[in-house]
Amino acid sequence: MTESEVRFGEWVAVRRHGARVAELVLDRPKAMNAISTEMAGNVAAACAALAADRTVSAVVLTSTHERAFCVGADLKERNSFTDADLGRQRPHTRAAYTSVLELPMPSIAAVHGFALGGGFELALSCDVIVADATAVVGLPEVSVGVIPGGGGTQLLPRRVGAARAAELIFTARRVAAAEARELGLVDILAAAGEDRTDALALAERMAANSPVGLRAAKRALRLGHGLDLRAGLDVEDAAWRTVAFSGDRAEGVAAFNEKRTPDWPGE
Repeated sequence: MTESEVRFGEWVAVRRHGARVAELVLDRPKAMNAISTEMAGNVAAACAALAADRTVSAVVLTSTHERAFCVGADLKERNSFTDADLGRQRPHTRAAYTSVLELPMPSIAAVHGFALGGGFELALSCDVIVADATAVVGLPEVSVGVIPGGGGTQLLPRRVGAARAAELIFTARRVAAAEARELGLVDILAAAGEDRTDALALAERMAANSPVGLRAAKRALRLGHGLDLRAGLDVEDAAWRTVAFSGDRAEGVAAFNEKRTPDWPGE
């Protein structure tokens, strides 16, 4: 059950579900959640608040539009831009994607309908993507004379490999849900209309675990990716030391031995 909602500007909201789950809502339905300069700022502000909230253990990124998660950059806004305008916008849009990518707790994208260009890059910035049967994803930027600039050229190869990412980016093709799951573009395939429900349920399962452990595990996964094994193990060791001497570790061990549900201090 949704307990509260806080707005971050006109087009982004954060809703709380229970004690530990937050929903980051894209809410610009008239534009199919196209990311304008103002909306990019809304996303970054919401993520900054979530990152600072130690009571949040998992975040689900959702959309209020019935037929789209997010269609990417607001090309109507950009149509009137000068080169100088585009240059001034760039730090704002980059900050939006980075803010999602750098959320310290696990993040899940709930995708339905169109998730294209920057919209798909928002999903790629999350740790897990749940897509329903209506989802259509892709990075079509080269078809309008640019390249993926919200992390797509770096995040997609890490998901599906360099050759597959090259094929998808160079052809600008759109991929329907079933093929997207087969290729690894999305992680979990939900029934039509169930992406948000399934993503929130997954977030609840994650959030039942140690808040300190979740953040440390995410840090180890993200920082260790791409390193050689020895360097990666050093990253893991540093993250392990963060949790090994925490209140959560003491509570987790005690709860296990006492056969009860942990009451995580989150410190």
